[in-house]
Amino acid sequence: MYCNLPSHLPAPRYLLLHWLLGLAVLFCAWRPSSPQQKAPDPKPVLPGPQPDGRVQLPNQWSLRPAGTQLELGDFPVNMALHPTGRWLAILHAGHSEHEVIVVDTQRRRITCRVPLEQTFYGLCFSPQGDRLFVSGGEFAVVHEWQFEDGLLFKHHAWPVAEEKSNFVCSGLALDSEGKTLYAAGVFGDAISIRPLSPQGTYHLVSLPENSHPYAVLPDKSGRRLFASLWAKEAVAVLDLDNKQVVATWPTEKHPTEMLLSPDGKTLYVACANSTKVSVIDTETGKGLETLHCALYPAAPVGNTPNSIALTPDGKMLFVANADNNNVAAFSVAERGQAKPLGFIPVGWYPTCVRYNPQTKQILVTNGKGATPLANPQGPQPGVPAANTTRQYIARLFRGTLSIINLPDPKQLASYTRQAYECSPLRPDLGTTGQRDPDNPIPAKVGDPSPIKYCIYIIKENRTYDQVFGDMPEGNGDANLCLFPEPVTPNHHKLAREFVLLDNFYVESEVSADGHEWSTAAYCTDFVERIWPLTYRGSPKKKLSFYPSEGEKDHLARPAGGYIWERCREAGISYYSLGEFIATGKTLKDPGRARIKSLEGHFDPWYRGWDLDYPDVKRAERFIELLRGWEEKGEMPRFLVMRLPNDHTAGTRVGAWTPRAMVADNDWALGMVVEAVSRSRFWKETAIFVVEDDAQNGPDHVDAHRTVALVISPYTKRRFVDSNLYSTSSMLRTMELILGLQPMSQFDAAARPMYHSFTAKPDFTPYQAVRPQVDLEERNKPTAWGADLSEKMDLTKEDAIDDILFNEIIWRSIKGANSPMPPPVRAAFVFPHLKNDDDDDDQS
Repeated sequence: MYCNLPSHLPAPRYLLLHWLLGLAVLFCAWRPSSPQQKAPDPKPVLPGPQPDGRVQLPNQWSLRPAGTQLELGDFPVNMALHPTGRWLAILHAGHSEHEVIVVDTQRRRITCRVPLEQTFYGLCFSPQGDRLFVSGGEFAVVHEWQFEDGLLFKHHAWPVAEEKSNFVCSGLALDSEGKTLYAAGVFGDAISIRPLSPQGTYHLVSLPENSHPYAVLPDKSGRRLFASLWAKEAVAVLDLDNKQVVATWPTEKHPTEMLLSPDGKTLYVACANSTKVSVIDTETGKGLETLHCALYPAAPVGNTPNSIALTPDGKMLFVANADNNNVAAFSVAERGQAKPLGFIPVGWYPTCVRYNPQTKQILVTNGKGATPLANPQGPQPGVPAANTTRQYIARLFRGTLSIINLPDPKQLASYTRQAYECSPLRPDLGTTGQRDPDNPIPAKVGDPSPIKYCIYIIKENRTYDQVFGDMPEGNGDANLCLFPEPVTPNHHKLAREFVLLDNFYVESEVSADGHEWSTAAYCTDFVERIWPLTYRGSPKKKLSFYPSEGEKDHLARPAGGYIWERCREAGISYYSLGEFIATGKTLKDPGRARIKSLEGHFDPWYRGWDLDYPDVKRAERFIELLRGWEEKGEMPRFLVMRLPNDHTAGTRVGAWTPRAMVADNDWALGMVVEAVSRSRFWKETAIFVVEDDAQNGPDHVDAHRTVALVISPYTKRRFVDSNLYSTSSMLRTMELILGLQPMSQFDAAARPMYHSFTAKPDFTPYQAVRPQVDLEERNKPTAWGADLSEKMDLTKEDAIDDILFNEIIWRSIKGANSPMPPPVRAAFVFPHLKNDDDDDDQS
């Protein structure tokens, strides 16, 4: 969507014509200004509320939610509006408690909340409004409650598949009489048709493998059922008389929610791994048009249109852009000729949008709420896990409900202006931020750079304060520093000799989305919605997989691909050492590429994730390869390397202690940098170091702030760069060096790290420093948490309780009875949040 509206706007009603013309005058008179024209801020911009009323996010975008906000639970994913418009049911499926919340839309208060063992997306009222149906997730059931006056009661569970099957219940729908239930098996590749009678039983309609049906929707006749196929770029059409698939209609990537026009002739499909909504003729199955929902027509993937809503007359369509934190509005009064109207800024990661015709309000659930948070009270010593759970990053963010009056043209123009101001993205995808004319980082893709090689090192799960909190040069809190300079001398020396980055953030929450953001500058809706379920524990083991790094690639893969695939497109050589590589079972077994684009472009003998293998040995393997490349006179221009041992193995008996593992990681990093700095490639090389996520510990500024380094002859020396950067900034910087197009809206919009570089190189080599701790220090049976560590599965990333794991690490460093450091809370108070009532009724 963009602001140049057609001059001729046919509308069947005078009111709509007046509305559109008024908006066109107000909206098109304004153009978003270029971020490059802004003068740099004299003070560092930190996440949280800003003087102009925006809330700065760690990913360089910002929030200014319209309307009023009601705080909800953990990760609201779907809403169902009661037929009267008075009540709103909201389903939550995050990392912590799953639940259904009922909101009174008149009084704007919660009237009821019911916990669930597990759920996934599915939610609907009966046509009469006397019953509510909710997905039972892995248990292959649909929960039914009687509903009256805002309360849920008299529960019944309807089986929709064999519990022992792979069926995981997702989207739900009922027929027009409320007598037949339809349930999508997002895992299990089937649609369940279930008569709602004690004598009835379910019938499964099988779909092709890896279809992953997400939502279901009966047509107006009641004889067909539409199912969005999350992984197939298609909608399946089921004949309900014969209970079989009779057609498959193409859509854009990741079709999720669907809606029918009031006459049933037009099907709208939100396609979350694209920028678009597919519009289909339900009589022919042919596409009528495609609606671009991003801020600019040329924008790559990144806005994540995952939910849609229509006004009852079918004339206005609202689209929730999850990763752009806004709702796009279209006039769809004339079939096949939609007109863009504008954008409405909402909260962080809007997962669902609905329209209430009774109150003429737009309702939006924001999965991550309205403001970022610091987590100084993350898992800490001497504090029971239950008291610090709320500041584990996977549970840190509470969702919100935005309640927005339907705007008139003037208000929508104002909202649209705000939505653009909250985005750093430019219409030409040009770079943002200030740049000196002779800066070695190019101003645009294709311009020359004296830097030829990029080495990208991805580590595991540390916050800034955990490592650099003891550095007085930066914005750290020494009370939260677990691994100070004696343990991490190379991190500290590199930060001092080159650039200390004390305002650098990851976009991710955990490793599952972290490795996607670190290599693609984007994380699909599949990963965002699935990782909370896989991390919280899979009761039936149907979701006990790791949804990232090439696993479930048919669903997890971003539409814009990964950075090495951009290298391939540009003819740039690339190589992986451990990233997206399945490690061999033993040291004698070679690794294998998890995705096709890395086949032939990785070292099978470099071990990726294996916490029983020292990072120092990984460094030695790299140095061996480096010497071979020196003999040949060339090395891959893009090299991604994994150094994972700062994750640690807790206090598992016989394993290296957390201090030893972090020191091993530090020593390995120093070895790598020293070897490169003494090689023939140093004069043309830049080394970038980042953590995949920051989930494993506290930070006094923001839960996403992390350890990052840039090391090059062209890096400034003995310099503190407090510009707001994120992982996407690092990716954008490497893309500019290598001449690569951005992969998503996030690297396209990210501020390149111009301020960390200089045109005057210093070719002085680096001298690594051995940590002042015993690298072979082992955990003893008496170590605090040894018995708990022994039970943890460390064979794959984040397959453990990180809250407890953090407490084990802290106590192993600070002592079993060490006191908790006093919390320092950042002033992240969002002034526009509003709860009408202090106390909520519960059932």
